[in-house]
Amino acid sequence: MRILLVDDHQIFRDGLISCLSENAGYEIIGQADNGRDAITAAESLGPDLIIMDIALPVLNGVDAAREILSGTLWPKPKLVALSSYSDPEFVTEVLRVGASGYILKNAAFDELINAINTVMAGKIYLSPEIAGVVVNMHVRDEQPGPISDQGVLISLSKREREVVQLLAEGNDAKAIAARYDLSPKTVHAMRNKIMAKLDIHSVAELTKYAIRVGLTSLES
Repeated sequence: MRILLVDDHQIFRDGLISCLSENAGYEIIGQADNGRDAITAAESLGPDLIIMDIALPVLNGVDAAREILSGTLWPKPKLVALSSYSDPEFVTEVLRVGASGYILKNAAFDELINAINTVMAGKIYLSPEIAGVVVNMHVRDEQPGPISDQGVLISLSKREREVVQLLAEGNDAKAIAARYDLSPKTVHAMRNKIMAKLDIHSVAELTKYAIRVGLTSLES
């Protein structure tokens, strides 16, 4: 099984490589430390399985997974998402873009092996801690409660999520405008629209929000 590892912490990737290499049949064919490089690596290497952190710099893991799994790769790789976030709406969004597994980052290594075997058999794997709440979210009859941070995040477009991430990572309007071939004025307008949607009133609050929902791996 040819595996691509995606995580922005080298020490975490090294630990996974050390553990996975002890299992016969697992070959680590590549690594990436951000969402953009993950897309490039997946397209060039054609892995059977991608193990990907969701909180990635440059491009978050949800949008990177969406681009990889909706692309031209064939056969499609399986993707297991790693995350510290257990909000059921966030988990559902990751599954919606095509991930086959979702594991909390505090899980034991044996659980990762179980997840790999499950998704490679064509099934879905969710960490036990989140499986129940995800199911409950879809079958409950009561009126929905307040929208969570991740629920609001899902309402943002892909471009808006990218802009939130870039702002949180310290990029100014000029840098973001250059990336998307826009004017700084357009970026300012987009930022104001995003902040209104999120009911956020400063870039500092926006940065905290991006960290909280896993759009960036910056430390708070």
